[in-house]
Amino acid sequence: MANSSVVVVGGGIVGCLTAMQLRQQGHAVTVVERNVIAAQTSGESSWAGAGIAFPLLPWFYQDVVNSLALAGARAYPAVSAALFDDTGIDPECTRSGMRIQPPYDLERAKDWCQRFDLAYEVEGDALLIPEVLQIRNPRLLQALKAWLIKHGVTLREQTQLMPLQQGQAAIQGWPTTTGDTLVADVFVVTSGAWSFELLKHTALQLDVKPMRGQMLLYQMPPGLVPHILYREGFYMLQRRDGHLLAGSSLEDVGFDSGVTESMRLEMLQKAEAMLPALRGQPIIQHWSGLRPGTPHNIPTIGQHPQIENLYLNTGHFRYGVTMAPECARQIAALLA
Repeated sequence: MANSSVVVVGGGIVGCLTAMQLRQQGHAVTVVERNVIAAQTSGESSWAGAGIAFPLLPWFYQDVVNSLALAGARAYPAVSAALFDDTGIDPECTRSGMRIQPPYDLERAKDWCQRFDLAYEVEGDALLIPEVLQIRNPRLLQALKAWLIKHGVTLREQTQLMPLQQGQAAIQGWPTTTGDTLVADVFVVTSGAWSFELLKHTALQLDVKPMRGQMLLYQMPPGLVPHILYREGFYMLQRRDGHLLAGSSLEDVGFDSGVTESMRLEMLQKAEAMLPALRGQPIIQHWSGLRPGTPHNIPTIGQHPQIENLYLNTGHFRYGVTMAPECARQIAALLA
């Protein structure tokens, strides 16, 4: 399938990394995005998340989730360096390490680290995993967009596709909501929480639904929080310039990407309890994103069971950024 024309449906981090891999293989690639790639658009999880390249409390997940997440995370230093060299935009891939605070099962955590060959340090009642990376996902998206443009990938932004209809053995053309039709040899759906709406008529059992996550942003002195902090489903991390992110919620509210005062107050209390230095500090920004929720955080990666030229790379739930390099590699390998 070398030198095929490929349409990637969805311009988030998963879609852009998939497009990058396919372009490197010599395919003619078009990325279709319902909004604007790398814009801070309400509801888009690629820019809204924290960019922690690690599964939170991984000992609760199945091995397939951890294997994808760890392989993706370990690819990021090379991906980030290549993007920086080629575009001049630094995704700020940073080895922060993650400090897990109690309550948690220390022995189970240590066993998991040993099984997956991860170093760890026990510091009092906390567990530090030094290998954990963070990546500044809005800058990663900006770098990916610049790379795609530089390398001849066609971007069709503000273009929305119609849901596929049933009964097709292959996609001859995929119509847009404005009456155009996109034609290609292969189509890859990477549209996150919106994937189910596009594919719901195709007899595919795709269990993907939006799950809202709200976040808070502070500005604090750089270096105040050297490690990613995690306690009971809540995390905090700091960028190199001092921006400090705290979150996030996990809400089943459909495609409502709004923010709520009640959740702002709940996250504020958790953030101040975790880091007392935040007390009295202003919240610079409060936003949300819609994750593609799936049972057990397991994504769908592979060929559609009925439509021969349709592939899926979606449903990564909380770990789209983390898994993206490895999932893109697997899709590119299938098309090769």
